[in-house]
Amino acid sequence: MASTLFSSSLYTALCYIILLLVLSSPSSAASTPSYAPTTPVAPEVVCNATLYPNFCKSLFPGTGKSNVYDYCRFSIRKSLSETKKFMASVDSLLMRSRTLSKNVVQALEDCRQLEQLNVEYLSTTISSINSTRTLPAMKADDMQTLLSAILTNQQTCYEGLQETASPQIVKGALYAPLSNENKISSVSLALYNRGWVREKNRGKMQIGRKLLFSDMIRDGGLQLKMSSQNREIFESASKRKLLQTVSDKVVVRDMVVVNQDGSGNFTTINEAVAAAPNKTRIADGYFLIYIKSGVYQEYVDIVKNKRNIMMIGDGINKTIITGDRSVGGGSTTFRSATFIVVGEGFVGINITFRNTAGPSMNQAVAVRSGADFSTFYRCSFEAYQDTLYTHSLRQFYRECDIYGTVDFIFGNAAVVFQNCNIYARLPNPRQANMVTAQGRADPNQNTGTSIQNCNILASPDLASSNGTTKTYLGRPWREYSRTIYSQSFIDSLIDPSGWDPWTGEFLDTLYYAEFSNRGPGSNTSSRVQWPGYRTIDITNATAFTVSNFIVGDDWLPATGIPFRGELL
Repeated sequence: MASTLFSSSLYTALCYIILLLVLSSPSSAASTPSYAPTTPVAPEVVCNATLYPNFCKSLFPGTGKSNVYDYCRFSIRKSLSETKKFMASVDSLLMRSRTLSKNVVQALEDCRQLEQLNVEYLSTTISSINSTRTLPAMKADDMQTLLSAILTNQQTCYEGLQETASPQIVKGALYAPLSNENKISSVSLALYNRGWVREKNRGKMQIGRKLLFSDMIRDGGLQLKMSSQNREIFESASKRKLLQTVSDKVVVRDMVVVNQDGSGNFTTINEAVAAAPNKTRIADGYFLIYIKSGVYQEYVDIVKNKRNIMMIGDGINKTIITGDRSVGGGSTTFRSATFIVVGEGFVGINITFRNTAGPSMNQAVAVRSGADFSTFYRCSFEAYQDTLYTHSLRQFYRECDIYGTVDFIFGNAAVVFQNCNIYARLPNPRQANMVTAQGRADPNQNTGTSIQNCNILASPDLASSNGTTKTYLGRPWREYSRTIYSQSFIDSLIDPSGWDPWTGEFLDTLYYAEFSNRGPGSNTSSRVQWPGYRTIDITNATAFTVSNFIVGDDWLPATGIPFRGELL
């Protein structure tokens, strides 16, 4: 994760102050309004429910009254317009790329990619809400997820510009427009939540109802539905027989094999990804890429149009994808990842992902996922600082191993880790370990990190050290950081205080919670006494389950990955 976003030196320049107020320190959200969303009200009334009431009022022309739905549609259209203007400014700067350093150009390219996603997300949202005041529950969650991701993408753009010490020509051209765009996006999300987001089943008790599809993947057998030709290829590559049953199956439309010895369809993973069809539907099945044992030294990027790809390896420490990009080596955090996935519906199984840059190279990501409905099963993620970047949208990790030191699970997705092993490694001298650094920046975002029935452990190098390294469950990356540990084993490596304050900001607005954990590090009697920290009961913990937090009942069955929808 990026180091502290805003250093004190930024306050010496007006352009920095503008962006700081927007991206780092918005005011507290107003209480829920008492009027109905259909009631015509003046702009100052509807804007009181946003983080930026004065800015919100300036968006709406005239003094007439309208309802929440119309205000929201107007705001989202305005957001789309501002996003396109910002992209034009980025393009203008990229035309002068010869006068800019390589890492600044990379940061600008990151911004353009992120803003392209935002244009798509905004267009999708407008299309969905343009002529209706009601949406099905899943569709409403989809749009809230997209609007939440837009804010995350804007923040990521800003962080990249900061990391690369962009020159004044870049700051002057982009900081004020980015500030404006971020405020509009925050207003749009607040109004959308007021109009279209209804009471969900978040927090609804589901005891006794198990959504555990463990019969789908068991003892190395995969219950896949594919053509007889692809079945033969799969069984030959994997040395496994497919289960012969008629119950729920995972549909495979086509498959290829990657093997470095040349016996497969391709020798590199990127070649196989390029061969995948574009913009597929999950109803038509997965494009399966089977990756044979080997160390694959390549940077894999599964872009937006490569949807519903399933990658299966020969197993952890057998199929290994590795790289060594880092911020210390001149990359942005966003681009340092060995493996990047943005294409919706990705599934990764039995693969090790590594970044070998080392603990002295600062941020160095093994995997960055910004893919909605992305799933990883029995995979290993290995790096030091910023190992796993759960960037945005909805994600699920089951029976995975995650290794790292500083902020090694970070980002702003809505993500659940279930039955995983989370290992803190030995950091540099005088460094402390932070398992999580969640980046929720707006209270209306439906994001957070939920860690359920996992094991929080010391890796062998940390366990055999002199015992002076402090390890914490997490620290707040942004103002509304949200992390929950439930029903997990927490070993003695965790400091009794549990959580680190970082700079001491955000202690009132964060949401850090623990529920029914076990192990020597789970004792909460000496935990921090921050207003935003709490131990929670079963009703509140249920809000952060697979079924409620990431609406997993609606999309995980298609993956074949085992999951539990509720608490144990």
